[in-house]
Amino acid sequence: MSLSPRQVVELWSSAFNRQDADALAQLYAEDAVNWQVAEKPLQGREVIRESFRKFFRAFPDSGFRQVNLLEDGEWAALEWEGWGTHRGEFAGTSPSGRPYQLRGCGFFQVREGKIVSQRGYWDRITWFRQVGIPV
Repeated sequence: MSLSPRQVVELWSSAFNRQDADALAQLYAEDAVNWQVAEKPLQGREVIRESFRKFFRAFPDSGFRQVNLLEDGEWAALEWEGWGTHRGEFAGTSPSGRPYQLRGCGFFQVREGKIVSQRGYWDRITWFRQVGIPV
């Protein structure tokens, strides 16, 4: 029996907070799409893996706390509060050493125990301003 969407997102949350890009990637279907709505959609497991690697290099102390985790059918919705410090190159900018705190939510569509689609909603302008990236 495959994992439920809630179980997959719980594993995803744990892997994210460990900053384990490889474990995160294994939770996605080979042709998954990750669309953080402030960015261009990412297509495919390997592209998603590299995106997490870049993010964790730039924000090595990043993490989040689950506020709510809901499940309905093949969907799970995660509301979160996140944090981190800009310590590496990101979005073409040098590290600022500035911290961020941000709230957002993500929607994960899971089939046969793998994420096939993910959409994340968060405020890019607020995040970039906090860490000193020009908007």
